[in-house]
Amino acid sequence: MALILHCGSQNKNGYKARIAAEYVGVKIQISDSFEMGVTNKTPEFLKMNPLGKIPVLETPDGAVFESNAIARYVAHGSFLFGSSSMEYGQIEQWIDFSAFEFDVNIRGWLTTRSAFANYIKPYEENCISGLKRGLEALNRYLATHTFLVGDGVTLADIIMTCNLLLGFKLLMPKSFTSEFPHVERYFWTMVNQPNFSKIIGEVKQTEATIPLPSAKKPDAKPKSEPKKEAPKPKEEAPKPTPEPAQEEEAPKPKPKNPLDLLPPSKMVLDDWKRLYSNTKTNFREIAIKGFWDMFDAEGYSLWFCNYKYNDENTVSFVTMNKVGGFLQRMDLARKYAFGKMLIIGNEPPFKVKGLWLFRGQEIPKFVMDECYDMELYEWTKVDLSDEAQKERVNQMIEDQEPFEGEALLDAKCFK
Repeated sequence: MALILHCGSQNKNGYKARIAAEYVGVKIQISDSFEMGVTNKTPEFLKMNPLGKIPVLETPDGAVFESNAIARYVAHGSFLFGSSSMEYGQIEQWIDFSAFEFDVNIRGWLTTRSAFANYIKPYEENCISGLKRGLEALNRYLATHTFLVGDGVTLADIIMTCNLLLGFKLLMPKSFTSEFPHVERYFWTMVNQPNFSKIIGEVKQTEATIPLPSAKKPDAKPKSEPKKEAPKPKEEAPKPTPEPAQEEEAPKPKPKNPLDLLPPSKMVLDDWKRLYSNTKTNFREIAIKGFWDMFDAEGYSLWFCNYKYNDENTVSFVTMNKVGGFLQRMDLARKYAFGKMLIIGNEPPFKVKGLWLFRGQEIPKFVMDECYDMELYEWTKVDLSDEAQKERVNQMIEDQEPFEGEALLDAKCFK
């Protein structure tokens, strides 16, 4: 008897075992006679799962229900459970994480948007808040990891991706997920793996959260209502013109950024950014010289940064994505900063080093508070009296190669 999976062919929980089966070479047959609401209420089905839920895996030795348990059954004894006791524990850890942080909250959010459920705004907000908390934690972890455990796909990646699937397809548009670039990279990497795409097919991210049922279908008034005339405000006595005191109060201006309150600087940051972008030849003679001519040591400060965990940068594209995500989150400082980030080395581990120009004499507090990547780097203020340090600034601005004796894998600019 072959392994028979009782569920629909598009069931995301059924995908877990089916993808695992592709990796370990196990044959699973989808029950072609299964009909939700009919098959799962039969005595035969209830013997396999007394709750009548799907998916259920029918095996020669009996039945297994609950999607994660089914996937574990299929993957048992294979590389999908890692190569050590520690990796096994970490795989189980991420399976539980994906269930409690993502599956529960995505299903809860989806339920509030379904026609058969009463909309409860606080419940939806709680689901979204819990989902974001999980995404933030996963995003931080994936900043330094390609896969959840080890150097390849495990059962944790399969279950995590399947639990995120409906979120990407129905609830979380790009405007929502862009806050979590490492999660985005991870998800699209996974769903485009051959063994994933063979089962799931092409995945497209939703352009907007599915609307509430009330937004799709306006409530109709009871038939007994038409005889009751609605009030006609326009026919009542005209309202008096409101006195100035009754007019709406103008919105209060947003408080200024403390950096805007600093004494004016002779250095116009946009002028430097324009010079940098437009200089194509004789970079040293034009752009570098221009930088030092413009530079205002009282109004701006220069900082070197060095990634604290360079030994973990073992995959080139992950390292480049990590730096790209950092620059994306630094967008809040675009008006007050210029930066260069270098990814150094031909072979792993790759080194990440940077140079930043900030308004003021310290790294802006709002940047330190709001961009969590900042704490992943060691920051050293450039000593402008040291000619060697000034030369290092020049080399980083112009992407000099080799840099400190090593080749450049990539260089990224924040301007």
